[in-house]
Amino acid sequence: MADFPNEIRINPAVMNKLILGGVVVVLVGMGVMSSFYKVDPREHAIVLRLGKYTGAPVTEQGLHFKLPFGIDRVTNVEVTTVHKLEFGYTMLADGTRTRTRQQAESSLIVTGDLNVADVQWSTQYMISDPPGQEAGQAAYNYLFKVRNADDTFRDMNEAVMREVVGDRTINEVLTAGRSEIEQEVKEELQRLANQYELGIELDKVILQDVFPPESVKQSWDDVSQADQERSEMINKAQADYNKVIPKSRGEADRTIEEAKGYAVERVNNAQGDANLFKQVFSAYQKAPEITRKRIYLETIGKVLATQQRDDGNGAFIVEQGPRKIIMDEDAKGLLPLLNLNQEVK
Repeated sequence: MADFPNEIRINPAVMNKLILGGVVVVLVGMGVMSSFYKVDPREHAIVLRLGKYTGAPVTEQGLHFKLPFGIDRVTNVEVTTVHKLEFGYTMLADGTRTRTRQQAESSLIVTGDLNVADVQWSTQYMISDPPGQEAGQAAYNYLFKVRNADDTFRDMNEAVMREVVGDRTINEVLTAGRSEIEQEVKEELQRLANQYELGIELDKVILQDVFPPESVKQSWDDVSQADQERSEMINKAQADYNKVIPKSRGEADRTIEEAKGYAVERVNNAQGDANLFKQVFSAYQKAPEITRKRIYLETIGKVLATQQRDDGNGAFIVEQGPRKIIMDEDAKGLLPLLNLNQEVK
């Protein structure tokens, strides 16, 4: 049988050097790996050195150096992402909504007229620096100004919503007052967030669904249906009103305008007659005898429906049908001379 080689013996000093070298390599590697951190475009970084804020939020994207082995601790805060809080329900990944018994009970809010409304809403917000504030200050405020800012902001949402809904009637909450409630809650939440220095910028408050309590839901639906029928009847009556009343008003306005036109015409005619009379009177004052004769002839012509003219020699001619009678102006006792019984053809 062949003899086995003698055992390989390693010098203990060499072994210790190898172990020490390995430990050094591992420590160096760990130090190098823990000496850098990354800031994405949507993030701001807050650096704590031995647990104390360095006072310089990092807002530039890319790799940055920090002291290794936990001396510097970095917390990245997303400042462009829209966060969402849900109240009274939970949105699942497939887009459906679910709610627990506790959520259903917590969403019941007493209105100003002592009714109860089941209010489900969501609040969207960002951890963002308002205009005029130093970049990165919002991230610091969000992390350190208030302990557990998320829970604090959730409690603020519930308190403000209950206050706003409590100032309105159940009809306002369920119908026309929804947009006003959303705006008022948003403004009050932003005011409180600024007051507590949460570093939160409100995006919007959305009332998802508002229902009456389940125990009275059927009765409330009946009332809502009756209100809809009433609105339909009112709209129908308004449509009929719009058909009849404007037409009647138009006819009335037309009659009034016609009456005004007739009045203007009569006034103008009367004014014209008055002016004509004034002209005749003025002419009469200048030549009374001639004017009197002209008026007399015109009047006789109208009465006898005849044509008259002066022959210019102190007499005038009366034409009556085919007959012509010439009389002296100063003639008297003409009645026996005229054959009144003769038929005029």
